[in-house]
Amino acid sequence: MAPVVTSLDPNKGPIAGGTAVTINGSGFTGVTAVRFGTAPASFTVISATQIIATSPAGFGTVNVTVVAAAGTSNGFAYSYVAIPALSSLTPGRGPTSGGNTVTLTGTNLSAATSVQFDTSPAVITGNSATQIIVTAPTAPAAPADVSVTTAGGVSNPLPYFYIPAPTVSLLGPDKGPLSGGNTVTITGTNLTLTSTVRFGAVAATGVTVDSDSQVFANAPSGSGSVTVTVTTPGGTSTPGLGTVYYTYLAVPAVSSLNPSSGPAPGGTTVTFTGSGLTYADEVRFGSVPVPFTAVSDTQIIAVAPGGAPGTVTVVVRTPAGTASGIPYQYVT
Repeated sequence: MAPVVTSLDPNKGPIAGGTAVTINGSGFTGVTAVRFGTAPASFTVISATQIIATSPAGFGTVNVTVVAAAGTSNGFAYSYVAIPALSSLTPGRGPTSGGNTVTLTGTNLSAATSVQFDTSPAVITGNSATQIIVTAPTAPAAPADVSVTTAGGVSNPLPYFYIPAPTVSLLGPDKGPLSGGNTVTITGTNLTLTSTVRFGAVAATGVTVDSDSQVFANAPSGSGSVTVTVTTPGGTSTPGLGTVYYTYLAVPAVSSLNPSSGPAPGGTTVTFTGSGLTYADEVRFGSVPVPFTAVSDTQIIAVAPGGAPGTVTVVVRTPAGTASGIPYQYVT
């Protein structure tokens, strides 16, 4: 009775051949030949129901047959698969924590059995003949060689770069007007590839990378205190040590001075009443800056300097801007 082939394991392999194929069936005693199409294969008979053969080189799909004195078996399909080839990775870089989606483009990518980032396997979420979508693993190295394995073999490698996450440690200034628009210097680490700066949930404009440790950005409008974050291909910074909070302030206002006049030699203690005074950084009588104490958000105490008889404009400045001037009179 002629031998019978019931299955091949595996039933596909590279065009170069060399794959160990287990042939299952019956009637394998006394087998004299195993053929892949018309090409002979080297083989070892394990038992009457199993043969292990080494596939020869070939193309397309061929029938594997077993020849014995009693005749030739039925044919069982074996497919030759071209070696996969990679042409690009998108994106070609990502965070050291992995987890981002990477699209591999190339040829002969169907039925990929694995995608490796060096020795770390990626999770395959989509696969076609020209494209594989994976979830990147955590960083095995920097950079990592990415390769695809199919029944046709292992592809050429392409480099994938792991980028450390950015950090923000200092803002200067860390306060500004509700309307935004002022330039803020952001200091930290791993900032070279900054793509976005956010004040809270709002993206800043005018983002300029000065160095790996410094970025400039124009604050958007806002209110209250918000966390400033930086986003790069390595991820988004998280609050940590340092000053990473930006506070929005109302423009200061001064409604009255008490007293509103004093002697020309100066020395008068003057109480300013108004709003938004907490973060005052300068008080001037005319062009003369004076020492002062912010008592509350609505009150400042300063000592008037000497001045010529007449009226000068007194102003208060904070990071949010300068209050409209209010008159103070020097008398003889």
